[in-house]
Amino acid sequence: MEKPLKFCMVSTFYPPYNFGGDGMHIYRLSNELARRGHSVDVFHCEDSFLFLNGKPPTGDFPNHERVRVYPLRSGKGMLSPLASQQTGVPFFKGSLKAALEGNGYDVIHFNNMSLIGIKALSYGSAIKLYTTHEHWLVCPMHVLWKFDREVCTKPSCTMCQLAGKRPVQLWRQTGLMERMLKHVDCFLSPSRFTLNKHLERGLDIPIRHLPYFLPKQNTRNGGISPSGSRERPYFLFVGRLEYIKGVHNLIEAFRLAPQYDLLIAGDGVYRKELERQAAGLQNIEFLGRMTQEHLSELYGSAIAVIVPSICYETFGIIIIEAFSHKTPVIVNDLGALPEVVEDSNGGLTYRTQGELLDAIRTIATNSELRDTLGRNGYSAYIKYWNEEPHLDQYLKIVRELQDRRRADGQAETRKHVSRTGSLIIREPSSVGGEVSAPGGAFKR
Repeated sequence: MEKPLKFCMVSTFYPPYNFGGDGMHIYRLSNELARRGHSVDVFHCEDSFLFLNGKPPTGDFPNHERVRVYPLRSGKGMLSPLASQQTGVPFFKGSLKAALEGNGYDVIHFNNMSLIGIKALSYGSAIKLYTTHEHWLVCPMHVLWKFDREVCTKPSCTMCQLAGKRPVQLWRQTGLMERMLKHVDCFLSPSRFTLNKHLERGLDIPIRHLPYFLPKQNTRNGGISPSGSRERPYFLFVGRLEYIKGVHNLIEAFRLAPQYDLLIAGDGVYRKELERQAAGLQNIEFLGRMTQEHLSELYGSAIAVIVPSICYETFGIIIIEAFSHKTPVIVNDLGALPEVVEDSNGGLTYRTQGELLDAIRTIATNSELRDTLGRNGYSAYIKYWNEEPHLDQYLKIVRELQDRRRADGQAETRKHVSRTGSLIIREPSSVGGEVSAPGGAFKR
């Protein structure tokens, strides 16, 4: 067995103090690392969640005994996230800096840093990773959604922030972002699309593609037949109810396809507007928030899961949740969504409302195609998107970075010897040997 490592996860959100997929990914990754014998400390900003949510969270998210969670509580309320958002500095979060610089971590993995502060990337000397769960590094609005009406193809960041009623982040004009990004050894992107977007927007960073995963123990694929115990066949949407998720387009599509039901699982600020739009449509049902167990039943029994997002998604975790139940998908041909379908051949894509209706009718009336796409999606899930391939790649990246740092340290030491002649070097006789010098261990 490899030597257990000491990890630290840093993120604005972590379950149950979270809203979306980034917190769930960190939760799954932390606990999978712990199950493999590593230790994981998690720092998240409780102040930020309470400020944005307005009340304490609900839900139970037990952690492995080797996962320790440290909520950042300042006692300053909204002042803590607001100060960090406006300055890029982790104000009122002194315990974070002390931990990153004093706890001897092997790896510090940064995630959503928007309300913690980008300057935290400079804290500590461990191997540093950063996952681009959103487009926040290149978009102060996080999602490359411009003026609350369209995907962003040409930046107008100041005007967009004002239009979105967000405080303008003037620190982005100071060069702080560029200086802090240099402290990160490797950036991880859940999709090739998101990786390319960061490079297209001018970031000069070392970045690698590492897709999300869904643990096999959290899935069920018992071969439930489409529609399950419901009298009518149904399609399924799962996710937050926001305008950018595109559910309003689904409602109009199912208005024209009354023979099929649409179940909408999730909640959010746009729910009331969607319910008004769907008033009188007997084939559309809003289910609200669902437990994972109930979602598993819905996934397995659906004809297909539809992902209609009209923004640039960074991956589409809902797609692999469907695949884990052998259920095909229909996705909007935008952002990272078609990439997952292309890699799996587990669904259909569309660009227009007419193509969406064609896809719905095709999968509903062709059971052989539906089953083939479902099997393809499941095979790809087993190959690419469960914990085993993800952790293998993740730990391989960590080992490569450790080896590179050791090699750089040895090279720097040899250069110093060549310049001064003041150090005595004992060359390693094999991999894993030692490099020593009077006065203590060499530090990069």
